[in-house]
Amino acid sequence: MKKIVFVLLGLVANNLSAQNYSQYVNPFIGTGGHGHTFPGAVVPFGMVQLSPDTRIDGSWDGCSGYHYSDSVIYGFSHTHLNGTGVSDYGDIMLMPTMGKPSLNSKEYSSKFSHKNEKASAGFYSVKLDKNNIGVRLTTTKRVGYHEYTFNNAGNANIILDLNHRDKLLEGEVKIIDDKTIEVFRRSEAWATNQYIYARIEFSKPVKISKKEVNGKNENNLYSGTELALAFSTSVKKGEKISVKVALSPTDYDGASKNMLAEGKSNDFAAVQKQAIADWDKELSKIEVKSDDRDKLTVFYTALYHVSTQPNINMDADGKYRGRDNKFYYAKDFDYYTVFSLWDTFRGAHPLMTLIDRKRTADFVNTFIKQYEQGGKLPVWELASNETECMIGYHAVSVIADAMAKGIKGFDYEKAFQASKNSAMLDIFGLNAYKNNNYISIDDEHESVSKTVEYAYDDWCIAQMAKILGKNEDYQYFMKRSQNWKNLYNPKNGFMQPRKNGNWYEPFEAREVNNNYTEGNSWHYSYSVQQDIPGLIAAHGGKEKFEQFIDAIFSAPDKTTGREQVDITGLIGQYAQGNEPSHHIAYLYNYVGKPEKTDAKIKYILDNYYKNTPDGLIGNEDCGQMSAWYILSTMGIYSVTPGLPEWQTTKPYFDEVKLHLEDGTTKTITKNTSKEELKRLGFENVKTIKDPSYTEQTASPVIAADRLFDFTTKVEITPLNGKDKIYYMTLDEDDKNIRKTFKAYKEPFTISKTTQVSAYAERNGEKSSITIAHFNKRPNHWDININSKVNPQYTAGGKLALIDGINGDVNWRKGEWQGYQGQTVEAIIDFKSPQQIKHLSSTYLQDSRAWILVPKKVEYYASMDGKTYILLKTLDNTLNPKDEKVQIKDFATEVLPTEARYIKVKAYHFGKLPAWHQGAGGDAYIFIDEISVK
Repeated sequence: MKKIVFVLLGLVANNLSAQNYSQYVNPFIGTGGHGHTFPGAVVPFGMVQLSPDTRIDGSWDGCSGYHYSDSVIYGFSHTHLNGTGVSDYGDIMLMPTMGKPSLNSKEYSSKFSHKNEKASAGFYSVKLDKNNIGVRLTTTKRVGYHEYTFNNAGNANIILDLNHRDKLLEGEVKIIDDKTIEVFRRSEAWATNQYIYARIEFSKPVKISKKEVNGKNENNLYSGTELALAFSTSVKKGEKISVKVALSPTDYDGASKNMLAEGKSNDFAAVQKQAIADWDKELSKIEVKSDDRDKLTVFYTALYHVSTQPNINMDADGKYRGRDNKFYYAKDFDYYTVFSLWDTFRGAHPLMTLIDRKRTADFVNTFIKQYEQGGKLPVWELASNETECMIGYHAVSVIADAMAKGIKGFDYEKAFQASKNSAMLDIFGLNAYKNNNYISIDDEHESVSKTVEYAYDDWCIAQMAKILGKNEDYQYFMKRSQNWKNLYNPKNGFMQPRKNGNWYEPFEAREVNNNYTEGNSWHYSYSVQQDIPGLIAAHGGKEKFEQFIDAIFSAPDKTTGREQVDITGLIGQYAQGNEPSHHIAYLYNYVGKPEKTDAKIKYILDNYYKNTPDGLIGNEDCGQMSAWYILSTMGIYSVTPGLPEWQTTKPYFDEVKLHLEDGTTKTITKNTSKEELKRLGFENVKTIKDPSYTEQTASPVIAADRLFDFTTKVEITPLNGKDKIYYMTLDEDDKNIRKTFKAYKEPFTISKTTQVSAYAERNGEKSSITIAHFNKRPNHWDININSKVNPQYTAGGKLALIDGINGDVNWRKGEWQGYQGQTVEAIIDFKSPQQIKHLSSTYLQDSRAWILVPKKVEYYASMDGKTYILLKTLDNTLNPKDEKVQIKDFATEVLPTEARYIKVKAYHFGKLPAWHQGAGGDAYIFIDEISVK
């Protein structure tokens, strides 16, 4: 809708000399704040990311291994993650020291100052203050180059610590000769079974001067799960030692071949020069003109960050480690790793379809191989491991976008079959999603986010089916792509969770809780990228939808509920620092208000991207935060990857030239004609509703008291006023009675524990069946809890502990009461004396989530509610280090005792111990049902 000039110059990209755009790269952008980037040396999409590590504690702001606020360097390792929210990598760490060698990280680490630190594209340098050692780093794709200058004479050491950062499962060091070693490291962190091999070559002979080995220690072979070595030699003042490290994901032979292919040079300057040339070639794909050097720096650093990953994950001869841990050879494509797809499908991958179609095809070929070797497409793949991090199956978005834009070089049929497989699994709520057309709180945590993102992914699969002429699959997945309608509450316009057939209440759109992924209802109520006209219609038209977009930007800029560190860069409730918001400002284009898109985008570009260490407003997330910037400054954004169209806004720079693989150049300026825009493919195509697929009828809402004393009124409401409702009830007396659905006319009353089923019908199209259970109280006891429940984990109120409804191991469904840092004391009043023989109370343990069973549970009895007699003490026998999510029942028989009151006292674990990632924090107690017989 915005007018942008695109001039087709017809220049051959290969004939364009790569200009010096690497001069604008500032790798320190994002190393402060919550950007989680690293400043070290890397070449485009390289296997090696050679960078200093200032964090070894796994802290959130240390995910990349480095944070600008730190002043100590522990060493220089060869793998790093760019802007992720979970910590991993830091493999094959080397650290130069002097004097008596130490293998203690506190002793071999060194202070440093930012004034003695430099970083540029493909290069990093620093002075280590402790021993006045100069360090310079550069790299090729697979080989890291170190140059250490020892400014004092004496004994020089190079520490190799395989226990650096994540857990070492297996380590091995083989001494080949006095200048060459081979290293194997298998580790566990986010990637639970990561293999890496290295060949290390020193420029002068070294000897082992100190070692820490708990396994083999003979014949120049060292192994174990504790493994560190110091290699030493004498040096003159000012002497340099160079070290080359070739990596391989496969084996020692692969590391050796990679060294032969990329590690022959002994000229550090020549290798650095080649790294710069590699970056200049990559960055020259987009030429930007501006008089503001800071803006050029932000732009080209953003393009640098986008091009830092995914990372090549095969040897120079094409050998790679598959998802099944077997070895394969990539034929006619390059094999990659590090796919942060929940983030990058939105902007980074659409950008790649513009500037690197060949690599996009390689990514898809990698996906297909991972499906063939591992059983499904990647979700968040890392080092040949599937982390299962985040939600959706967004590899299908990347595939659909590539197909829609005509990218060749991969098997469309195989890609479709792999995509369809992802959608037909029975994991992460998909079974309920397929059967019920939405996920409820009762089915799976993060139910709203999963429903709306699965629906978008299903639309992507439908687009593939359409391209391939698979009409039956197209119809099926287009219908599934409308599943968002089952969570759209027409009364408030929000995507609202459902529980037990009803809307979940109380509802606060700003609340961050377990029904959403890293967000709240504001962030996900616009996540219908596949059917924005349908979302507009649901709101009642363009004017009302415009008001709804206005509302997110004008809402209070504080979230409620759980603290979520990822939600940053708030404008109202819009969060530029996290991905679900990234398309929202562009939605004004769909209601005919492009000037509002322009204003919001410019504000974000002006305020949230800076040439400073804290210049990113949120996690870089493997290039997505930067891709949004690049696309938006060019005046385009892909709101719906999978459609060959772009939404537009006012360009940020005076001129941008896109040099494409087909030899053409597109020039974007601030003046245009719509015909030029249309001819060059950056037009806002009007998405026309396809009448060939069936419109989904949304499931009705069933409302009543979930727990009632004598009777409760049941009301069934359609989500579309044109729908007819049919229902059926089954209570405890109906077990052998065959019942059929009947027309719903008005609310009705039930007096027994009852299952109510209902569906909606419109124009002969039936919705899925909504099922709700309403329970008559199993007792008329009262309960008082003398502890303060966390408002996120109330399970519906105090009666939840005696309602006869048990929570399961997925505590995020909301059936457990959570208490943090306090002993839980609950008193049950039977209203009259009863004889007691058996007592029990159930607790949950999920150590990684800070939830630990109580140290002990005491049961007391009383007749008057004042004087209590201790009946039994049960000590915990469950190991707090046991990370299995499990339920423990503290059950006991007692001598027959008459009492009116029972007190249950569950003693909290206390502070989390030093071995726990949350050390020092208060543990939770999660309690559900208390039973007395």
